[in-house]
Amino acid sequence: MALSATFKPFSPQSFNLYSKIRRPFSFHSLTFLKVRASTTLDYSNVSANPKPSPLKTSNWQWKFNDNSINIYYEEHAKEAEEPSQNILLMPTISDVSTVEEWRLVAGDIVQRNGNINWRATIVDWPGLGYSDRPKIDYNADVLERFLVDFINSPTGPIKPENDLIIFGGGHAASIVVRAAKKGLVKPKAVAAVAPTWAGPLPIVFGRDSSMETRYGLLRGTLKAPAVGWMMYNMLVSNEKSIQSQYKSHVYENPDNVTPGIVESRYALTKRKGARYLPAAFLTGELDPVTSREEFLELFAGLEGKTPVLVVSAKGAPKRSKAEMEALKGAKGVSKFVEVPGALLPQEEYPAIVAQELFKFLEEYIVSAV
Repeated sequence: MALSATFKPFSPQSFNLYSKIRRPFSFHSLTFLKVRASTTLDYSNVSANPKPSPLKTSNWQWKFNDNSINIYYEEHAKEAEEPSQNILLMPTISDVSTVEEWRLVAGDIVQRNGNINWRATIVDWPGLGYSDRPKIDYNADVLERFLVDFINSPTGPIKPENDLIIFGGGHAASIVVRAAKKGLVKPKAVAAVAPTWAGPLPIVFGRDSSMETRYGLLRGTLKAPAVGWMMYNMLVSNEKSIQSQYKSHVYENPDNVTPGIVESRYALTKRKGARYLPAAFLTGELDPVTSREEFLELFAGLEGKTPVLVVSAKGAPKRSKAEMEALKGAKGVSKFVEVPGALLPQEEYPAIVAQELFKFLEEYIVSAV
């Protein structure tokens, strides 16, 4: 994130500060390697699977405190009679997070021929995408609890008795790893795609007590009834801002940012309650850890327990890229690869990302069967 002004508490006169933020509320950073490191790979023969996978869309009710929150999810599977192995795909957390970023990857993987019949579920986080967006105090613990409840619920689409593989992007990857380290979920394998741990403002300004106070003021302002919508519309909920964000750092190649993508993301920002979770993300409330050391410790906690793939993005923003590189060869990381892309390589280059994920499954899951 690049800013051209000094951060200070919000006031009506300080709109000009926030308008100079060049990054969206969506950061992602990580990188894994340990056993096999892929650095120069030939993707010349990679192409997206043209056959769409059968798609089922549905909703699940998440009970959180006194709220019943409608959660949107999709299921992708090949038409086959043999039993299937579950993959859960968690979207990158950002102001315009959506299941759409994983659709082509999910469709590609489930249609591939192999020894295992894959079934993929993509779910929108509460407060994002097509899920409900209630006004609650979102933080990393809330999202971790959602992840655990969604996976373990007897009424949910994920069957706990089956081995589960989890793919996550950005902050979602770090939250998955944190839950796995605690033993709250027990995935058979994890893939972190362009993972991150620091929100847009903390990664630039830090987290001392003075800044935390200012973050709190900004968070409260964004959640306020009138001025909150005004600020949110200026920073996020306009097509020019979304297009600029995607072209500057969400995608590596600006030419890949189509009008359709911008329109889709803009529509998400107009959903009821759209600003509540982004207010938390921007100010660091969704950060699963507060330092690189803690970030590395998350992955180290899976050493010898769970195979972990990190997919780094070649064109990721400098600060996010540095956190990805910190995981290269880190304890707990089984394999590290680098692909084209920036913060959403799974959406910008789905065929390449799908190929790396499938290779990881073949090497660490299928070969162990």
